[in-house]
Amino acid sequence: MTAIAPQVPTVSALPSAEELDRALRDASPAEIVAAALKTVGRDKLALVSSFGTESATLLKVMADVDPAIPVIFLDTGWLFEETLAYRDTLIAKLGLKDVRSIKPADETLSREDPDRDLWFSDPDACCRIRKVEPLARALKPFSAWLNGRKRFQGSARADIPVVEDDGARLKFNPFANVSREEIEAIFTRAKLPRHPLVASGFLSVGCMPCTSRTGEGEDSRAGRWRGRAKTECGIHTMKVS
Repeated sequence: MTAIAPQVPTVSALPSAEELDRALRDASPAEIVAAALKTVGRDKLALVSSFGTESATLLKVMADVDPAIPVIFLDTGWLFEETLAYRDTLIAKLGLKDVRSIKPADETLSREDPDRDLWFSDPDACCRIRKVEPLARALKPFSAWLNGRKRFQGSARADIPVVEDDGARLKFNPFANVSREEIEAIFTRAKLPRHPLVASGFLSVGCMPCTSRTGEGEDSRAGRWRGRAKTECGIHTMKVS
């Protein structure tokens, strides 16, 4: 008598980015986070945060949905001490349960930036070894990620969808549709602490050598890579595989 092999259940394919974007186009940030969580599950979803000047708002929305969603924080080795302190403040304030601080590989830094001056001679290469490559490693276990880009930030962000495909996984932009006023409303309503450098005129904060104060009337990201054509670190423009 021939044995019949048991049938192995198949895993349903994830919905496409286009399908999700259509379904969530008018959803609230909380609904988008909840949909991402339902789509892939907590073990396969990460939120990537810089713990910058507006980061508290998305982290608050996420924490209200599920504070145990993993949060990836890229500790580049060039961050302001105030940013590191702010990370710890928000972890405590919001009850975040799984924040992972990811650093660049020591061997890569020794080989490609031994004198710590790559940020000046080749900022794209500096971002690659300190942000893009570490994030690619950190995201390998995940099927989807959340980030805080907003259309009102302009430039390459002006037309971002709510959900996209980054070439390797689903990428959710829960704040794509929010306005500056809505960001401020979340800060006020939740009594969120501000990044310590905001009071000193830093409206967008990245790595110390490539961040400057923003002048009156300037775009909020004008202080990033000032004087260069560069406007993005690379994690949102390069394929993360």
